[in-house]
Amino acid sequence: MSPRHAPGGAGLLRAAAATAGAGAAAAAGLGAWGVLVERRRFQLRTERLRLLPEGSAPLRILHLSDLHVWPGQRSVREFVHSLAGLQPDLVVDTGDNLSHLDALPWLLEILEPLLRFPGAYVPGSNCYFAPRLKNPVRYLWRDTSGESRDEAPRLPTQAMHDAFDAAGWTPLINRAARLEVAGRVLDLSGVDDPHLGYDEHPGFVDPATADLRIGVAHAPYLRTLDRFAEDGAQLVLAGHTHGGQVCLPGGRALVSNCDLEPARCKGLITQRGVPVNVSAGLGTSRFAPIRLFCPPEAVLLTLTD
Repeated sequence: MSPRHAPGGAGLLRAAAATAGAGAAAAAGLGAWGVLVERRRFQLRTERLRLLPEGSAPLRILHLSDLHVWPGQRSVREFVHSLAGLQPDLVVDTGDNLSHLDALPWLLEILEPLLRFPGAYVPGSNCYFAPRLKNPVRYLWRDTSGESRDEAPRLPTQAMHDAFDAAGWTPLINRAARLEVAGRVLDLSGVDDPHLGYDEHPGFVDPATADLRIGVAHAPYLRTLDRFAEDGAQLVLAGHTHGGQVCLPGGRALVSNCDLEPARCKGLITQRGVPVNVSAGLGTSRFAPIRLFCPPEAVLLTLTD
């Protein structure tokens, strides 16, 4: 073939450049969608479980997690306020509520309508320590549970817990508690954040006489889920994973930020025969304000006989 008829190198370069440009444009578009749209595309996921004794009326539990509030978040405030219309029998908050040192007044304003309902809570690491700017890609190759937080600013943890307590919510920080909710006796067992290694299981108050036993934790580490199962939990609630936060199409998570398999890091799963609701959460760190193929969510669980 003569040089005149050979494929032109310049043409190949132009085609490659066009392909690369199209790929970069698509990536930029996805990023813009994740930052500007999807992280505010709040969803209510609903689940129905047969866990109550025969003849019991349904029990509605609203599960919130990972709000990561910073000042000025009006969209999440509007969504959370709308959840009060569900009239839940119990609200359970599984932690990581703050993402800014000055966010507590905003958090309490966001939660205000729900603080009127019976509630319970456990903390996550972002209830203790403010997030810092880090490379978010590190989650792909390393375990972040052992990272030092010695230099991280401390959040107003006690003031937040005092406000929750004053509203009548029950702390489950390495503590068991018995609540009577809508005529049902619930035994709740909660742990401090397993991601920080603060967890110490208290067991349940009286498993034999409760209508339902619920384990509550921020991070769904396998040791935590297994211990709840061993203690007799019939349901476990957790958050922490953000559902993977930036996922592949179809919502396939790449990471869970704990030892729970990414394929099981959101939704209703089971561990040793016990149903576990892992919330994808309502927020993100303010240093990584993006969600992709993983919209923020609150979860309404309706328990029946």
